[in-house]
Amino acid sequence: MARITNDQRLSNLHADALAEFDKIQSALRDERLQCLQDRRFYSIAGAQWEGPLGDQFENKPKFEVNKIHLSVIKIINEYRNNPVTVDFVSKDGVVNDKLSTTCNGLFRSDEQDSCAQEAYDNAFEEAVGGGFGAWRLRSEYENDEDDDDDRQRIKIEPIYDADSSVWFDLNAKRQDKSDARSCYVITAMTRSAYEEEWGDDAASWPKEVHQREFDWLTPDVVYIAELYKVEDVGETIRIFETLDGEEVRYSASDFKEEEELEDDLLATGHTEVRQKRVKKRKVHKYIMSGGKILEDCGYIAGKNIPIVPVYGKRWYIDNVERCMGHVRLAKDSQRLKNMQLSKLGEISALSSIEKPILLPEQVAGHQVMWAEDNLKDYPYLLVNPITDQSGNQAISGPVGYTKSPQIPPAMAALLVTTEADMMQVLGNYTANEDIVSNISGKAVELIQQRLDMQTFIYMSNFSKGMRRCGEVWLSMARDLYVEEGRTMKIIDEAEEVDSVEMMRPKMSSSGDIEMENDLTEANFDVAVDVGPSSSSKRSATVRALTGMMQITQDPETMQVLSAMAMMNIEGEGIDEVKSYFRSKLIKMGVVQPTEQEAEDLMAAAQEQRPDANSEYLMAAAANEVAKAEKTKADTLLSIAKAEGTKASTMETLSTIKSEDQKRIINAAEQVRQMSKSMQEEAGGMMQPPQGFPQREPDMASMSTEELIRIAQGGQ
Repeated sequence: MARITNDQRLSNLHADALAEFDKIQSALRDERLQCLQDRRFYSIAGAQWEGPLGDQFENKPKFEVNKIHLSVIKIINEYRNNPVTVDFVSKDGVVNDKLSTTCNGLFRSDEQDSCAQEAYDNAFEEAVGGGFGAWRLRSEYENDEDDDDDRQRIKIEPIYDADSSVWFDLNAKRQDKSDARSCYVITAMTRSAYEEEWGDDAASWPKEVHQREFDWLTPDVVYIAELYKVEDVGETIRIFETLDGEEVRYSASDFKEEEELEDDLLATGHTEVRQKRVKKRKVHKYIMSGGKILEDCGYIAGKNIPIVPVYGKRWYIDNVERCMGHVRLAKDSQRLKNMQLSKLGEISALSSIEKPILLPEQVAGHQVMWAEDNLKDYPYLLVNPITDQSGNQAISGPVGYTKSPQIPPAMAALLVTTEADMMQVLGNYTANEDIVSNISGKAVELIQQRLDMQTFIYMSNFSKGMRRCGEVWLSMARDLYVEEGRTMKIIDEAEEVDSVEMMRPKMSSSGDIEMENDLTEANFDVAVDVGPSSSSKRSATVRALTGMMQITQDPETMQVLSAMAMMNIEGEGIDEVKSYFRSKLIKMGVVQPTEQEAEDLMAAAQEQRPDANSEYLMAAAANEVAKAEKTKADTLLSIAKAEGTKASTMETLSTIKSEDQKRIINAAEQVRQMSKSMQEEAGGMMQPPQGFPQREPDMASMSTEELIRIAQGGQ
C-alpha cells in the first residue's frame, strides 16, 4: 500500500473538515441566526423594525422606545459589580498549598497582562443579549524581538460575534464543551488582505457543483477558520530502575529532546526494565480556508481545545443545542409597543382643533385672511353671504366642523397590557424596586434577593465558563511554565505584585533535592468564587456585625467585630482604612496572614525597640539574675572549701593513734571553752585602733578541726 504524503493527508483533512462544518452549519444555523438578531435588536438603533414589520411601516412613523436595552444593562452591571474568579484547589485537600497559591498568582498575572476582563465582559454581554459568547486562550512569546528567548506566556483574548464564528462538533454535549473533538473559529477578511497574508488567489478556488451551507467566498469577503482537532497520540514510556531499586519513567519525546539522556542513564547505573505504550490527548491546530489547509500549526500547549464557551440559557431539544439570552421572549412585546407608540404619534400629528367647513362662495376673496389666521391671529374673520333657492340673500355660518381624531379604545387597553407583559417577561417588577421609608433591613434584603434571582442563571452559566477557563489555563501552564530558574510575576488576592522562581531546587525534610514551584506536578481541582450577588449583602454583613456589638460585653470581642465591620464597608477612598483593620486583626490572631504579611510582621518585630521603662525593667531583671547566679556560685565555693577542710582533717586524724586522738580532742575542747569564758568576761573591751597589733586568734570561734591542727603542731 502506497504511503500517503503530507499534501494528500492535508487534502483529505480539508475535505473532511468542510463536510463536518457543513453539518454543523445545517444543524445550528437557525439558532445562531436568532442569537445574532437578538443582539442587534436590543443594541442597534432601528434594528427593532428590521424584517417584514418594517416593510409594512415603510411610509409611516417608526418610533422605538427600547426598554429591553435597559433590562440587559442591569444584568451586565450586576455582573461587573460581582467579579467571578478562579481558585485552584489541591485534590488531596491540603489547606494553603503553596503550589496552588503560585498557580492562583500566575493566573491573575496572565489575566492582567492580557486584559482578560475585556474578553470576559464581551462574552457575558453576548451571552445575555443573544445567548452565546466565547473567548480563547493563546500562547505567545514573552519577547518577540529576542530570537534566543523561547519563554511563552498565556494570553486570554476575546472572540467577537461568537454566535456566528465559534462552532463545536455536534457530538459535544457538555455545556463547557470539554468533550468536544473539534472546533472551528471563523474570521472574515477582505480579498486583498487574504491574498497579501497568505499569498493565495481566492478567485482561483475550485467551484463545486453542489452548494454548501456556508459560503466561504463572497465577492467582498473571504472566510478563514482556525481548526482545533483533538488527537489521541500513542507514545512509548520506557521504565528504568535505579541502583537503589526505584523506578523512573521517560517518554520517547524526552529522549528526542535530549539525545544524551540514554547514555547518561546507563552510565549512572540505570537499567531498563520494561516499556509501556500509552495514549496522550493532544490538540492539533490548523488554519484553513474554503480552498485548502493554509497552515499546519502543529500541536499546541495543553490537552484541551483553548476555546471557552458561555451560554445565557441553554437546552437540548430534538438533539439540537438551543440557546437564548434575555431578549428573545420580549421581542414581540417590544415590537407591539413600538407599533402602538408610532400610531399614537401619527394620530397626535393630526390637528386637534375643530375647523369650520365653508362653501367656496363664502370664502371667495378672503382665502388669504383665513390661511394667515394661525399666524396673525385676526380678531375676526369675514365670509360672503350666500343666497337661497329663491335668490334672497341669507346670512349663514359654517356648514359644519371637523372633529379631532380619537384614540381607539382597543389601542388604549392594548397599551396597558403590553406594558405589563414586558415587565413580566423582562423581570422588571417596578413595585419591588421601590424602597419606601421606615421598612426593616430584612425587608430590603428580601427585595434585593428577589431582584438578584433574575440574574442568577446568567451568573451561574458564566461561572461554568470560568471553571473551564481555569482547566484550560492549567493544562497549558503545565507545558509552558517549566523553565528551571525562570522568574515570573504573580499577583496575590490583595492585588499586590510579587515574583516567584519556577523549578527552584530545595532540600526536603528527608534530605532529598526536590523542585519547588514545579507546575508539572500541579494536579488541582478548579473552583469558582462568585462575588456577592449585590452590594446590599455586604451592607447586611455590616448590619449583622453592628447588631452583635450591641449584645456583647467583652472589650476584645468588640474590637474584633468593629474591625470586621470596617473591612466590609463599601466606599471610595477607604482601601487604606481596610488594610489597617486587616493588619489589626492579623496581630490579634483573628485573620490568618499571608506569607508576605507574616514576613512583614516578623521584620517589624525585630526592628521595634522597647521604651525606656521596658529597658530599665529588663536591665533590673538581668541584674537580679546575675546576683542570684553569684550567690549560688559563692555557696558552691563554700561547700567545696568545707569539704576540702573536712578531708584534710580526716587525713590528719588518720596519722594519730586512737588514744592520742581522744586526748587531743578533749584538750582542744577545753581550750575553746576557756577562751569563750574569757571573752564573756571582757565583753565590753573595744577593738584596738587601726595600725595597732591585733589580738591573738579567737579560739572560741575555732572549729574542732582547727584546734586539733594547733594541738598537733604543739606536739
